Amino acid sequence: MNLDFFKKAPSDKEDKKQKSAAREWADAILFAVIAATIIRWLFLEAFTIPTPSMEKSLLVGDFLFVSKIHYGPRTPKTPLQVPLTHQKIWGTDIPSYVDWIQLPQYRLPGFSSVKQNDVVVFNYPPELEYPVDLKTNYIKRCVGTPGDSLKVVDTQVYINGVALENPEKMEFRHNIVTNQEIKDRVFNGYDITDYERTNYGYLAHMTPETAGEFEKLPFVEHVEILKMGADQVNPRVYPKNTQLFQWNEDFYGPIWIPKEGATITLNEKNIALYRNVIENYEHNDEVRFENDKVIVNGEEVSQYTFKQDYYFMMGDNRHNSEDSRFWGFVPEDHIVGKAFFIWLSLDKNESFINKIRWSRFFNLIH
Repeated sequence: MNLDFFKKAPSDKEDKKQKSAAREWADAILFAVIAATIIRWLFLEAFTIPTPSMEKSLLVGDFLFVSKIHYGPRTPKTPLQVPLTHQKIWGTDIPSYVDWIQLPQYRLPGFSSVKQNDVVVFNYPPELEYPVDLKTNYIKRCVGTPGDSLKVVDTQVYINGVALENPEKMEFRHNIVTNQEIKDRVFNGYDITDYERTNYGYLAHMTPETAGEFEKLPFVEHVEILKMGADQVNPRVYPKNTQLFQWNEDFYGPIWIPKEGATITLNEKNIALYRNVIENYEHNDEVRFENDKVIVNGEEVSQYTFKQDYYFMMGDNRHNSEDSRFWGFVPEDHIVGKAFFIWLSLDKNESFINKIRWSRFFNLIH
């Protein structure tokens, strides 16, 4: 009896050659890269805090997720790029992209807009040598939104004449007067991480509340905040024109924040304030003021209407932050996302298990 009659007919799948282990690994890696790229673009992206400009709200060594869906993800401007990289290929100085193709950039709908006191990740505007989406990522707190008038008086930010609510853990530079050496463990006990020895004692960045507690120590003579006076001028602050604006980081403004569709009169003062915006972020040709006339795109103009919204960003460590006070406004198309929560925090000054700041795990960012 021929038993072959009862055998199952071979299926198409069985006829196909089975994938090798290498092929299966390659397919798995390809799928993982595509999935990670889509998640990174549309939903969440991981960042780390490299500098103390946001202390004590965010610490050096904090790892956080930034939400793209709050403000809406941006479509890619530079498509020819190694996946999951930024400016360089990991561990090298080799560019991770070529700018042969630059696409128009759009923002998909989000469920929120940038608001005052949001902690925001954005592309560093003055970095003109890179495409917008590949500029260095910065993180600061939004203190001014489009159409606001901002002023800083004696370190206090005012928006449209009303004092802005300060971050709970905002820090300033303080002078600690003492003739004794203060051990590192004392600073650590007060959660002071940014300090240095001086001829008169120590220079430290801390909250006003911590400064008050530190001053009570028996070996400390005095603690005072180090801030600029109203009559002092810092030539480094934006717009870097000391003839027209005698400002510094603690007494700054008033300055109006550009809003999409708003029109301003162009004069010498407004050109000093907004020339950088009009020329570099709104993509106009040379903007200049000469013989009491304003020239934009080779033509004399008396007014200008802004094409997008702008924001004013500041660090919570107000005396150790390079922010909008020093380089100007953040265009809307430079906004990356909203800082959402901390998923890991490591203290580089500790060792082994003590490096992990357990209390900061999964803290929401406010």
